[in-house]
Amino acid sequence: MIHRSSKTTGGILLVAGTAVGAGMLALPVSTGLAGFLPAEMIFLICWLCMTYTAFLILEVNLWMKEGANMITMAKKTLGPIGRFFAWASYLFLLYSLLTAYVAVSGNLTQEFSTTVLGINMPAMLEPVPLLVIFSYFVSRGTHSADHFNRWLMVGMAAAYALLMVLLAPHVEVAKLTHHNWHDALVGISVVATSFGFHIIIPTLTHYLNRDIGELKRVLLIGSALPLVIYTTWQLLTLGILPIDTLQEGFLTGNNGAVLVAEYLNNPAIQFLARLFAFAAVVTSFLGVSMSLWDCLADAFKVSQRGSKNVLLYILTFVPPLCFALTYPRAFLSALEYAGAFGVVVLLCLLPALMVWRGRYHLDLPAKAREHYQVPGGKVALVVVILLSLAVITLEFSIKIGVIGPLIVSM
Repeated sequence: MIHRSSKTTGGILLVAGTAVGAGMLALPVSTGLAGFLPAEMIFLICWLCMTYTAFLILEVNLWMKEGANMITMAKKTLGPIGRFFAWASYLFLLYSLLTAYVAVSGNLTQEFSTTVLGINMPAMLEPVPLLVIFSYFVSRGTHSADHFNRWLMVGMAAAYALLMVLLAPHVEVAKLTHHNWHDALVGISVVATSFGFHIIIPTLTHYLNRDIGELKRVLLIGSALPLVIYTTWQLLTLGILPIDTLQEGFLTGNNGAVLVAEYLNNPAIQFLARLFAFAAVVTSFLGVSMSLWDCLADAFKVSQRGSKNVLLYILTFVPPLCFALTYPRAFLSALEYAGAFGVVVLLCLLPALMVWRGRYHLDLPAKAREHYQVPGGKVALVVVILLSLAVITLEFSIKIGVIGPLIVSM
């Protein structure tokens, strides 16, 4: 019983830990112009939708044999076309996220070199030092990266807890009353990205021995923890930062932790904010880059050791570095693209389509050992599909400038 409880707790923390990462730094900036209440409504809607689609993925995964991943699930339910879109959206998501982390690591390096070393580092070199250091751990393998990641997770949790205590006295309730419902649309894709943990569901299914009750509990509680963490973070940051600071952060692609540190100009808060941002970026960087590294190794059927290691290194890290160096707003933009065209396609649209075809065309539930079906029927699946298409259309409209000019006019 103790062992079972321990595995459940571990699963909950794995879900929450996968969701919470560097994307959290962008939430105040991407949703702050709308205000606290509209942002919370978006949080709640995205949490409900993302949690529902997580259960859809669980349903499909239980139809499959042990070890089936997202690509396998898409192929067996949607055929070669489904497999192609799963691969494409998966690679797009990982490259977009890695671009965001490389970009924000450049900002952290620039701040360190300026404030501590007194050196103004050229913009072209800002992302390079951290990229070289952390990519080294990725190239050494999972064991090396995991050991490094554990220490970073402890540091991030401690920095976050202390930061919350120091920021609380600076919150002004009046700033939380601001609302602009139109601007709430801007942050949907970034918020969706921040609730993405679905790719670990096949691992959880195996880890919890396909116990449906435990899996449902893990997904529900594990996905709710980020909602609580993000709400607390929003209360503090939006209760401190004025609208003009948030707008400047949105336009420049800065992150919420750095904006708070600069605005309050408190040495202790500045140190903790930068420590928290650093740990959040690096933990996310390690997880995403290892996933991309393994994905590319599998796609190109190359060994992860020896001379082919150099090819994987180039394919994994050079494209995100090039984009981060050529686009000044790369951090926020990459997260927006990841949310709209990676997370929404891979973790919302495809799961709904897989369940539809598996239930109503292939009759896969009748062939499965476990009998589990997410409630809602066809109506819920149609709603998920329509919402997914709406978010993709919205983000596309923003990127081509149809909605953009209205967003930044204050």
